[in-house]
Amino acid sequence: MSRAKGGEKVPAIEKRLLFFSLLAIALYVSPYFVLGEDAHLRVHDNLDSNIAWYKVLARSGELFGPVDGIIPQIMNGLPRNAFGTEFSGIVWLHALFPSVYAYGMSQAITRIFAFIGMDLLLKTHVLPDRRWLWIRIGAALTFALTPFWPSGMLSTLGMPLALWAFFNIRNGERSWVNWAVLTFLPLYSSFVLGFFFFLSALGVWWLVDVIRGKGWNWRFFAAIAYMTTLYLAVDYRLVHSLLFSDEPTSRDEYFHARLPLWRVIRLTFKNYVLGHTHVMTVHGLVILPVTLIALYFVWKRKRWRQETPFVVLHVLNVALSTWYAFWFYKGWLPLTERFDLLDKFNFARYHFLRPMVIYVLFAMALKIVWQEGRKWRAVAAAAIGLQLVVLISYNEQIVYRNQPSFREFYAEKQFAAIREYIGRPVHTYRVASIGIHPAIAQYNGFYTLDTYNNFYPLEYKYRFRRIIAKELEKNKKLREYFDEWGGRCYVFVDELGKRYMFMKNSKRTIRHLELNTEAFYEMGGRYIFSALPMENAAENALRLERVFRSDESAWTIYLYKVVREGGR
Repeated sequence: MSRAKGGEKVPAIEKRLLFFSLLAIALYVSPYFVLGEDAHLRVHDNLDSNIAWYKVLARSGELFGPVDGIIPQIMNGLPRNAFGTEFSGIVWLHALFPSVYAYGMSQAITRIFAFIGMDLLLKTHVLPDRRWLWIRIGAALTFALTPFWPSGMLSTLGMPLALWAFFNIRNGERSWVNWAVLTFLPLYSSFVLGFFFFLSALGVWWLVDVIRGKGWNWRFFAAIAYMTTLYLAVDYRLVHSLLFSDEPTSRDEYFHARLPLWRVIRLTFKNYVLGHTHVMTVHGLVILPVTLIALYFVWKRKRWRQETPFVVLHVLNVALSTWYAFWFYKGWLPLTERFDLLDKFNFARYHFLRPMVIYVLFAMALKIVWQEGRKWRAVAAAAIGLQLVVLISYNEQIVYRNQPSFREFYAEKQFAAIREYIGRPVHTYRVASIGIHPAIAQYNGFYTLDTYNNFYPLEYKYRFRRIIAKELEKNKKLREYFDEWGGRCYVFVDELGKRYMFMKNSKRTIRHLELNTEAFYEMGGRYIFSALPMENAAENALRLERVFRSDESAWTIYLYKVVREGGR
């Protein structure tokens, strides 16, 4: 290709675009390294759980513990398997580095590989023409900046990279790189939080190829089987718990089929437009209108045959939202009662395929819109810019700026003072929390009776329920939440509802608490860390020991001690 045709110019443009994209990702994740513990992080399913779990696991000495091992710091002995595999990359990051920096490194790793994967997928199999260079890189960058669920790692954002490798293998390519991708991803993603649904969908695709007469393609089948086997080996603890453990767990009382039809229909549209908290695509403002405009042009030009993949992805996108919503339809109840696996395993998560589907749709839509003429080219270019602006506004430092920083949330100095005041080895007593997440006490080394975990002995759930039975009687929502799920094994209080954080500027007090502190004491409970004062503490055999405040903490902690007969 001659210089006049741009043979040397195109690679230079591509290099600059790639450099800009990687620089944008670096700037996006830089606050974790620049601000350190003053950075703001998502609380839900993150600070309130996973980050503390990694800390507890690394400190427990049970990282490589046996399948029947226990973590004594939580619930008087939480099964080791509840904390997942030791072969997960994010577990090792948190074992080797301070938590906030491990978190930042995980963010960087995930977003870089998300960008590389989407770029390769679009470049090789979707938009191979060089004139779409800016579209594929722009779409890949937007995909890489989506606010994914942190502990999911590459469970959803790694799908384009995996699909690129599977496409190559399906088409007969024999490069070792494809198999390296399939080997690497199971070490930095989750089977049950993404790739089970991806691989089972590929299995259906392979079968459809066979039925349509395209041959058995054993290499493609072998690749699917290989990656599946790797996931089962990496997540052997989950496999053991599902197949070989007969002890009832809290998952046995998880009931999902409860919504009437009208709510299911509403949830379908909500998921289609807004997405889901664990797979936030942030597509409603820019991407959805662009893809619908492109679909209109396909209909207007009668280009259904030429744009078949685009149309199929539209149908798949709607189908995935519909499937997600109908998984909660109460009409499933007879089946879930007969086959408990339908409650134990969340098959609704096929909608975790949507981030990849939506951003491939975005790239294809930009190409279709661009082809409509100069005016629409400006719209296509603006769409990428606008989507980047939207995604930047979803950066954790912006979204969670009014919530506690990492330092304020875990309040290590404040809890060190509490530990020193109590003056006993932490393993000799148990604590519980009210108005703050139990993960805070766990992160700071305390042994807790309460926790956030959806896989623990059912017998423990019943014992813990005795402590909060009267509070649950007062509040139907809390009662259903605990009895029909129980993942948050918290000291629920009717007056507080499902609010778990009361910061130090709160004016609330607890007036009508009714806890069974006798049951609490029997389980080893001695102290309650409350973010709010209790007006009737004495009626619950609780005595206020001291109030702890700290400039580096988001909380005021009222330390209550269980008082036995004789004032002990």
